[in-house]
Order: sequence, then structure tokens, then C-alpha cells
Amino acid sequence: MINEREVFFQELIKFLNQNNAQKVKELLNKIQVADIAEILEELETAEQHILIRYLDSVTAAQVINELEPELGGELLGELNEEQATKILDEMSFDDAADLLSELSDQEQNHYLDLMESQDQQDVRELMNYPEDTAGGLMTTEYVAIRDDITTTRAIEALREIAPDAETVYYVYVINIKNQLVGVISLRELIIANPQLLIHNIMRPNVVSVPVDMDQEEVARIVSKYDFLAVPVVDHEDGLLGIITVDDVIDVIHEEATEDLYRLAGAPGEEEEEEEQFLLRVKSSLKARLPWLFVTMLGGLVSGRVLSYFSGQIQSVVALTFFIPLLTGMGGNVGTQSSTVTVRGIATGQIKKGQLFSVIAKESLVGLSIGSILGLIVGLIASWWQSKPMLGVIVGLAMLGNMFTAATMGTLVPLIFRKIGVDPAVASAPFISTAIDITGLLIYSTLATLLIAYLL
Repeated sequence: MINEREVFFQELIKFLNQNNAQKVKELLNKIQVADIAEILEELETAEQHILIRYLDSVTAAQVINELEPELGGELLGELNEEQATKILDEMSFDDAADLLSELSDQEQNHYLDLMESQDQQDVRELMNYPEDTAGGLMTTEYVAIRDDITTTRAIEALREIAPDAETVYYVYVINIKNQLVGVISLRELIIANPQLLIHNIMRPNVVSVPVDMDQEEVARIVSKYDFLAVPVVDHEDGLLGIITVDDVIDVIHEEATEDLYRLAGAPGEEEEEEEQFLLRVKSSLKARLPWLFVTMLGGLVSGRVLSYFSGQIQSVVALTFFIPLLTGMGGNVGTQSSTVTVRGIATGQIKKGQLFSVIAKESLVGLSIGSILGLIVGLIASWWQSKPMLGVIVGLAMLGNMFTAATMGTLVPLIFRKIGVDPAVASAPFISTAIDITGLLIYSTLATLLIAYLL
């Protein structure tokens, strides 16, 4: 059964092929900008070029901002200079900087030359900041007023500058040196006594971020305080711009995706988008191979442990039945603990003063899980092999393995962070290998000590 979206899509393609601009516009007026961008990505190249020409400059700017910069730049290149200029004029400076940064130097200069001189200067300045810092995220289209003017004059100033601002929810207050000294909400400004000075009604304690702060830390701050925007300052508290929450949402998505790729030992999205197949293969090998060597060496060590354990195994073959269970359960618990810890590190929930409590909590969880599962598997082993002491060995080994797995799953990512190694990349293979070795050591030690009671 064809759904409404498929019907819409088929009608759009039909009108595009007929060059029926009026019908195309009527269809597009029924949906949101994000939906237009999504549909545009599914069209053939020729249809994309037709569609972008049918959009007004405001809508086209919003649609291009929703697309990947490469596709946005390609579509911009299909337009004549007049259309391209109108679209760039409608884009916020930070969005224009993000778009142009992905283009060649020649294309950048071409489009920058189409802008007004002041706009061109603002965009160039934004393009100079590293893209993964506060400077790379910020926009210079913000609302700021002096602290020595009255409320009435401030509202008059807002009427002049607000139309060009990306957001007016927060009004930032600066002194004569352009230093950030306060903030006031639009609501507070409107209801204030018209004769009061801004200095008397502003909130002086402003949370701001330095221009070189990493984007992930910026996202944590905005998330912590539930801001709609956060000001960006230089090292002398000079106000440079603001970062709005829509950009922060993109950062959170980007960082979460990056962490998932790293956890899997895979290259990131940017690397996956490389056109050359061999580069993708090389990138994957570079990301995964070093830690797989760790796993391989750990497997050899585990084999060595089992070789020392061979005498007990030959005496009581039933001991081997439970090795996969113990190593498998240990790996699962260790992975769970490491995932919680890596996530806590990434989101800033785990702070330096909380390290002991985090380790203690996960260790207690491991001890509790081990007690429950150890009792269950011990009873099953005793009944299955009709050897109560085998149940005791397996149960105690399960208890010890769960405890060490949870502890190591928490401790290893924290150690890696301390020494400057990304815990999202290194934790999983290192932990699984270490837990296999310690689990076998615990099991073999218990079996060696209690083997006399099994024979």
C-alpha cells in the first residue's frame, strides 16, 4: 500500500519533470523545511538542481543549511550569482561559514566576493576558528547593549538590531570596552522601569565560554544550565558572539555518533565519506588493528593459563564445561560497566572528585550480581555433575569474576582518560581480554586449591 509520503514524492517528481513551478511550490508549501531537505536528498541530481531554483531565497537558505555542506555547496553552484547572493544574505554568518569552509579556496573566494564587505569580514573571521571549538560554532549575529543606557533606550536599540540577530531571548550587556558584564532577558527588559539604567537591572553573573573551548564541553554547559544560547568571549572577556541551542544539538549528535564509532573501533562519519575505497580501509585498520593485537595477545595469555590448568582439567573434565560461561558473563558485565563509565566521562557526569564513589558503586553492583548468579550456577553445577564441590568452585569463580569484571570495567576507562588515551576506543578490547585472563586465573586457582575434594 502506497503511503502519503510516497504519493507526495511521486507527484513532486512528476511536476519537476514537467517544469511546473507553480505546482511544485504548492506542494512544498505544505511541508516543513527539514522535510524539503530530506526529500531533496532523495532526488536525482538533475531534479535537485531544478527544485533548488524553485525555492525562494529564505526557504532555499534554510534548506541548504539542513543539507550536508558538500551537497549544499553543489546546489549553490548551480544557481546564478544573483540567486546565490540572495541565499547567502539570508543565511546566518555561522551557517554561511560552515558551508563555505567545505568548499575549495577558489569557490570560497567567489562566494565571499558576492557578500557585502562587512558580512564578508564576519564570515571570514568565523572561518578562521577551528570547527570543533566554540569559535567555530558561534555566530556574530547577537543582541548586545551597553550597561550605561536606560531601559527605554535599550528597547529602541533592540528594534534596530534585533531583526538581524539569530535570537533575542537573551540580551547581553557590555561595557565601553565591549567586555561582557551582564545579561537580561527580553521579558525583564520590557517590564522594567523605563528610567532605570541597564546596569541596575541586569544579572551580572553570566555563564560564558572561551572562544577556544572544545565543542563537547560547550554542549555540556548548555545542557547543564538549559540555555537557549551561551555567549562566547575572548581571554579578556570581550564578547565575540553567541552559540545557539540548535547548533549545540548538532554537536551532541555529532559527538555521540563519534563515540559510537570509536567504541566499535570504526572510522568516523567524515572518514567514511571519503571517496577513495583504500583510504576507508586504511582508516579502519588504523582504528581497529592496534587494539585487536591487544586482544590477540590476551588470548595467547589465556591459552597459557589454561595450559597450567590442564592437569586439573584432565582430572575433572567437567571443569571445562563452565569456562565459556564464566568468560562470557565476565565480558558482559565488564562491557556494561565500561559503557556506563565511558558515557559518564563523555557527558561530564563523572567528575574527578567522584572517582572513588563510581568505582565503589560498580564494584558493589558486580559483587551483588556475582552473588546471585554464583548461587544459581553453583546449584546447577552441583545437580548436573552430582558434585557439590564443583558447584562451590564454579559459584565462587562466578562471584569473583563478576566482581573483578565490574571493577575493571570502571577502572580501566578512568585510567585511560588519566593517561590521555581515548577510553571509547581502547576500553572494550582491553577490558574483554583482561577479564578473560583474570577469570581463568580465579577459576584455575580455586580448582587447584580444591581439586582434592573433586576426585
